[in-house]
Amino acid sequence: MKKDSIKRAILEVINESSEPLETKEVQELVEQKIGVVTRTKLFYRLMTMRGDASLKGKFVGPGKGVWIWWGNEFK
Repeated sequence: MKKDSIKRAILEVINESSEPLETKEVQELVEQKIGVVTRTKLFYRLMTMRGDASLKGKFVGPGKGVWIWWGNEFK
């Protein structure tokens, strides 16, 4: 099975953060680690990882709003 560098980078970014991050912030930090990542690929990985309980996420705000993401150990 191929290792997924995007998932690894996402987990590193989320777990290193001391506060929840918006999708755009996650994308910027992941791109610093591994290079350009499209928002579509990143969001797909985030949603899959949320479904697998690797991290937590929540949609906030009216209208289009934003997603925020945090690690399981974040309180």
